[in-house]
Order: sequence, then C-alpha cells, then structure tokens
Amino acid sequence: MKRIIALDFGTKRTGVAVTDPMQIIASGLDTVLTPDLISFLKSYMVSEPVSTIVLGEPKQMDNTPSESEAAIGAFILTLEAEFPDIEIARQDERFTSKMAVQAMIVGGMKKKKRQEKGRVDQISATLILQAYLNRIS
Repeated sequence: MKRIIALDFGTKRTGVAVTDPMQIIASGLDTVLTPDLISFLKSYMVSEPVSTIVLGEPKQMDNTPSESEAAIGAFILTLEAEFPDIEIARQDERFTSKMAVQAMIVGGMKKKKRQEKGRVDQISATLILQAYLNRIS
C-alpha cells in the first residue's frame, strides 16, 4: 500500500507526518520550512509512494474557516498542480497544537525542548493524520 502524508501547514514552517505502508500508524516525519515544502514532498515521493496528502483544516469554534484558510487554499492549488495523481483530503485540526503541547508534557519532554515550535508542528501533523485515519477506518 501507499503511505498517507499529513501536513500541519503554516506560513513559516509545516509539520509533516506519515503513515506506515499499511496505513495503520501515524508518525511524525519532519518540520519543513514552508517555502521548501514542495521540493521536500517531491524528494520524499521519489522513494516512498503516497496515495493521499491530508491537510489540517483550521476552523473557529463556530465552525467558520480560520484566517489561515486562505493561505491553505492557495497551497492546495499548488499541490493539485504538482501532484495531480494524489488525493488531497482535509481534516479538522482544532486543538491539535494544544494537544501536541500536552502530549509533550505528559511524555516528560523538558520545557526547553517543548518551546521548539517545529516539534509542536510535527506532533500536530501526527495528530491530524491519526484523526484522519480514525475517521476513514
């Protein structure tokens, strides 16, 4: 089977998570500077087949789109142009950043390590991917 990639998209950097080939386990892969994201994905897909790219869908508490949705929408158009054979899916990402920080605390990560924003982005992408896997199974 092909892998599924999830992105916690940000204007500066993006957290990336990926499934195992059986699409059972979601794991953090990396945090990438957003301007380098397309080249990162192309390089990754040379060695690993991917069926789906899942992007977090930021929503307000009243279910309306977050202000970052415009940037994500533009990025989706780029993804569709660069990877026309790969499905693009969305997954609600509300509270993933807070859940990521909580997971780091519970996991015993030192405060200094928790302050590295890239770690939060990568864990958030993993949470987005796991939620997506739970939803489709």
